[in-house]
Amino acid sequence: MRGWWQELAGLVLPADCGGCGAARVLLCAGCAQALGGAAAGPVSPSPRPAGLPAVYAAAAYEGAVREVVLAHKERGALPLAGPLGGALAAAVAGAAGVEAGVAAGEELVLVPVPSARRQVRARGHDPARRIALAAAGRLRRAGVRARVACVLRQVRPVADQAGLGARERRENLAGALGPCRGGEVRFPAAARIVLVDDVITTGATLAEAARALRAASAAVVAGAAVVAAPAGSFVPNRSTTRTAQRSCE
Repeated sequence: MRGWWQELAGLVLPADCGGCGAARVLLCAGCAQALGGAAAGPVSPSPRPAGLPAVYAAAAYEGAVREVVLAHKERGALPLAGPLGGALAAAVAGAAGVEAGVAAGEELVLVPVPSARRQVRARGHDPARRIALAAAGRLRRAGVRARVACVLRQVRPVADQAGLGARERRENLAGALGPCRGGEVRFPAAARIVLVDDVITTGATLAEAARALRAASAAVVAGAAVVAAPAGSFVPNRSTTRTAQRSCE
């Protein structure tokens, strides 16, 4: 597990760009632009898992974007949560329809997809939760009432997803998620609930999270948002996300 000194060092010491490796900069201008959210658009996995809500992604999971996600997730580059959170905020805006306006008194609730405890211990942090917190902060600074609710957990072990196809992933995850504390999950009546994660592959994880949330709550899931999605299933939407991008800057 990362010690406090490792986390502090990551904040104050010079680092190479998490996307392209440029020297002595956390994120260069080009890589920051790739995560700016300008291309945020819908994701359409094929085949589409049953119960998967509408999903928005900030960018395609390739090149510099992929390297930044992995640097934060697997190599403990924790300061990258800021720019990743900004990207997620743009995707959340699309998934929840924030660009169309937020009703008075309405609250935006971001629900991170839970990581297994063994993964959190191995990495020393929960990537989806950290990015979700950064995204909620970005949305609040833009005037949107937003918060994070970590209400889901794994209720049974699952196999490593690497190498599994879409059907195997669905079978592996079926019934694997549930509420953190047994019983109903309660949200305010005036709330838009958006599931969030760093990456979508087949959509099986988000579909299972949506099922678990619906089973534990009377609230309706507004959508799901991720930082990145495979290029083959990601549809950049430049016409409708300019407003979302401005609202998240």
